[in-house]
Amino acid sequence: MTSTPAPPVFKRGNSIQLPALPRLIRFALLIALDVAVFWLLNRLASLGYYPLMAAVLIITLFVNFVLIRREAYPLRWMLIGLIMMGLFTIYPIIFTVWVAFTNYGEGHLITKKQAIDQILDLTYLPPSGKAYSWTAFRSDEGDYALWLIDAEGNAYLAKPDEPLSQPQPGEMGVGPLDARGIPESIEGYRRLNQIQAATDRNLKNIKFGEEGKTIQIRSPSEAAELLPLYVYDPDLDAMINQETGVVYKNLRGTFTSADGKTLRPGFIEFIQFDNFRDFFISPALRGPLLRLVTWNFAFAFFSLLLNFSLGLFIAILFNDPNFPLKKLIRSLLIIPYTVPALITILIWRGMLNPDIGVISRFLYSTIGWSPQWFTDPWWAKIAILLVNLWLSYPYFMLICSGALQSISEEIYAAAEVDGANPWQKFWRITLPLLLVAVGPLLIASFTFNFNNFNLIYLFNAGGPPMAGTPTPAGHTDILISYVYNLAFSGSRGVNYGFASAITIIIFFIVGTITLFQFRYTRMWEEVGENA
Repeated sequence: MTSTPAPPVFKRGNSIQLPALPRLIRFALLIALDVAVFWLLNRLASLGYYPLMAAVLIITLFVNFVLIRREAYPLRWMLIGLIMMGLFTIYPIIFTVWVAFTNYGEGHLITKKQAIDQILDLTYLPPSGKAYSWTAFRSDEGDYALWLIDAEGNAYLAKPDEPLSQPQPGEMGVGPLDARGIPESIEGYRRLNQIQAATDRNLKNIKFGEEGKTIQIRSPSEAAELLPLYVYDPDLDAMINQETGVVYKNLRGTFTSADGKTLRPGFIEFIQFDNFRDFFISPALRGPLLRLVTWNFAFAFFSLLLNFSLGLFIAILFNDPNFPLKKLIRSLLIIPYTVPALITILIWRGMLNPDIGVISRFLYSTIGWSPQWFTDPWWAKIAILLVNLWLSYPYFMLICSGALQSISEEIYAAAEVDGANPWQKFWRITLPLLLVAVGPLLIASFTFNFNNFNLIYLFNAGGPPMAGTPTPAGHTDILISYVYNLAFSGSRGVNYGFASAITIIIFFIVGTITLFQFRYTRMWEEVGENA
């Protein structure tokens, strides 16, 4: 019986060296990857996607380091996962931070160079300019020519970068003229009909004639001696209208005139801390933002208080071993936790509907009045707290039930010997020891409710709307839903830069809450040790 010999392995010092052929193949694949990435980087740079270009470059350098350096060999097993983490986790965070310091949003989605090029493409017909009717011709190589006829009936042949000429039939390859004075053919060119010419996108971008007196197609029936409507002055960083002389200076990524008129499109501009300053000190935003932040903290606090209190009450109630049908009732109480929140929120929205909702109709038929759950700001907030209570109390019931099982009955027996009443046993024994186990979960729940976008958006989309706000905001909006309205559904256009700035502020708020959690978790541990 023969066996296949193992490939030779060479040792250098304490490290194992692979044969030359596998290493050559690896380096060849790496070089091919680098060439492809270099082409991609050029494309990204031409499109102005500089943040993504920087991310791809850093990831490529990291891949080269891992595949070339022997000391980075253990990272090769995690390379794909690290690349995915960089592209889909780290890069979005860095991009969000970058956007927060820009005016990125509707009307400001392209680079400055791209915006200038688009504006410089605009043209106008000066008073001395002539207009012509035109017919297009195209060669097999893709070159174009125009046969022009002015208002006096004079005919001209126009080609790119050449002066206009007036050839007669038989000259310069011009064939016989038809009844309208248009050549039936031009040597080397094929005549295009109106449909072919109208659907040819390249034709409108071509400048025919000599420099300084070029002719462009203006409409399906007219070509004219058009001039650029704007010129760019780099010293002033401004656009100058050649027809009116109005100067449009760059103002935060938008060319703006002295009377407030603007040119579109705008472009992405680095505006430093303006978005953050607007959040904190802008008089236009101070009113709604102050109310939004106040409600955001109140919503998270009262949700936590109500949910935990009800869950703890039910857990203590069923902690009694003699409670009848305890297992059956506890199983029924867990049902709200098993139903998807999306379905539950929509069901509650239907039940609270002022016209057909079962709860609203029951209250109206019983007491002759039903709260305006969706139009009154205070009742809308109460409705959201009630829905959140229904969604969350089973969770706290479960964790409190488990935590109560860990408290020794001997402690309660000793308290009874000392003459403690039920309230004292709860306040001095049950609650402190319970917080040792569930305290971090309470802080996590507060953080979750602070960013509970799904509940706010699905129930009433943050309504009812606030009156007189410069940006769309509702009385039950929290910061994260307000950010969503700014970034994706604002009636005045999206504002990704401002939304990203608020997102970063929310991050620091949540980070502060997390630090608070670590600090008070240690405090509860000390309470547990002393109990």
